[in-house]
Amino acid sequence: MIFWRVKPLDQILENAEKKGLKRQLGALQLTMLGIGAIIGTGIFVLTAEAAQKAGPGMMVAFVIAAVVCGLAALAYAELASMVPVSGSAYTYTYAVLGEALAWIVGWALVLEYAVAAGAVAVGWSGYVNGLLNAANMSLPAFLQTGPLNGGGFNLLACLISLVITGLLVIGTSKSAWVNAVLVTIKIAALIAFVIIAVPAAKAPNFEPFMPTGWGTPMGGIGVLGAAASIFFAYVGFDAVSTAAEETKNPNRNIPIGLIGSLAVCTIFYLLVGYGAVGADGAQPLYDAAGKLLEPGTDAMAAACVNSTALVCSNEPLAHVLRSLNHNTVAYLVGMAASLALPSVILMMIYGQTRIFFVMSRDGLLPEVCSKVHPTFHTPHIITLITGVCVSLFAALFPVGILADISNSGTLFAFIAVAVGVMILRRTQPGRARPFRTPLVWLVCPLAVLGCLLLFVNLSMKALTVFACWTVIGLIVYFAYGLRNSDLARRNNG
Repeated sequence: MIFWRVKPLDQILENAEKKGLKRQLGALQLTMLGIGAIIGTGIFVLTAEAAQKAGPGMMVAFVIAAVVCGLAALAYAELASMVPVSGSAYTYTYAVLGEALAWIVGWALVLEYAVAAGAVAVGWSGYVNGLLNAANMSLPAFLQTGPLNGGGFNLLACLISLVITGLLVIGTSKSAWVNAVLVTIKIAALIAFVIIAVPAAKAPNFEPFMPTGWGTPMGGIGVLGAAASIFFAYVGFDAVSTAAEETKNPNRNIPIGLIGSLAVCTIFYLLVGYGAVGADGAQPLYDAAGKLLEPGTDAMAAACVNSTALVCSNEPLAHVLRSLNHNTVAYLVGMAASLALPSVILMMIYGQTRIFFVMSRDGLLPEVCSKVHPTFHTPHIITLITGVCVSLFAALFPVGILADISNSGTLFAFIAVAVGVMILRRTQPGRARPFRTPLVWLVCPLAVLGCLLLFVNLSMKALTVFACWTVIGLIVYFAYGLRNSDLARRNNG
C-alpha cells in the first residue's frame, strides 16, 4: 500500500548521525530562542483581526491558541529529537505514516511557510505604509493594500518578498548577533506598548466582553474563530523542538524551553491584548442589518473608510499609541516592526524552499527543484519560484486570510505529528528518544483534538483553499511522485 511505503528511520538518520552536534544549550537559552521565533506578525498585526472576530474576547482566544500549541509542541519535540534532520513534519511523517501521507503533509507545509511569508510581508507593509503616511510620503492608496482590502496591489509587500528572495538566492542569511538584536527590538517594542497602554485601560471598553460568542464550526468568527486565526501568533516554537540534538539534558530542558517560551509569549500577548482593548476599545463592526462584517472583504474595507476603529488598522499597536497621543513611541513601534519582521519573512521562505528541496531529493518532485546554483550553492530555481509566488500572495491578499490559510496547513501537519508519536510508541518502543512526550496517551490525543477544534473554526475561505490545495497535491503525487520517488524506484528495481 502506498500509504505504508515508509522510509526507515535508520535510513533518514544515516547522515545526521555522522555530524555529532555538541550538546550545549540550556533551558534559558532554549526559552529565549523560542520567544524570538514566536513573536512576529501575529501580535503586531493580527490583534485587529482577532478583535473583529471576537471583540475583547480575543484575550480568551490567545489562551486557547497557546494551550493547543503547547500540546502540539510536546508531541513535536519527541519526533524532532528522534529525527533531527531537515524536512520538518514532512520527514517525520515519511518515517512513520508512509509516503502518500508524507506528501500530503509536505504539500500542506507550503501553506504554512510560503503563505505565512506572504502574511508577514503584508503585516510589514502595513507598518511601513503607516510610517510613510505619518511622514507625508504616502504611496497612492491603490498601492498600499490588495484588492480585498480596498486597494489594488500591495506594492511594498510584493517588493520586500522579492528582495528577500534575491538575498536567499545569493546565499545571504542573518548572523546570530543580528538575530539577537532583532529579537531585542521586538521585545522592547512590546514592553513599551504595555507600559503605556495597560495603565490607560478603561473598564467600559471591555463591555460586552464576548459580543460574537464562541462561534460555530467553519464560521471563522467568535472566540474560537479568533483563536484559529491568532494561532498564527504562536507558530515558531519548532525552533525549540528542533534544537533537541544540541540540548543538554533534553528530557528536562526541552519541555522547559517549550512551555517557558509559550508561557512568556502568552503573558506578553494577554498584556498587549488587554492594553489594546482597554485603551482604544475593540468592538467589531457590523453592517446595516446587524451582521458581523467579515475581515478581508470589500464590505469590511468600505466600512473602514475614514474609520478610527482598532479593527480597521493595519498597524494596530502603533494605532493605539497614537490614539493615546504617544506619537513618538508609535513611530518607534512602527520602526521596530519594520526592522524586525523581514527576518521572519526570510525564515519562512527559507523553510519552504528547504522542504521542497528535501521532497525533490526524495524523488517526489522533479529533480530541477533540488538543483543547486554552481556559484551561490543554493537551490536557486525553487527559491525563485517560491519567492515569486509569495510576492503575489502578499500583493493581492489581506493578512487575515493569508494567516488563516497558513494555519490550515500548520494544524494539519501538527495532527500528523501527534498521531506519528503515538504510532511509534507502539511500533518502535525501544528506539532512543532524547525527549519523551510526558503523559503521551493524554497529551497527543488532546493535541489532535485541539488542532481539529481550531482547524474547523477557520474561515470557510481558508478551509476551501486547503481542500482545493490538497486535491491539487494528490493529483501531482499520483501523476509524478508515486512512480518517481526513491522508494518506488528501489521497489521496482
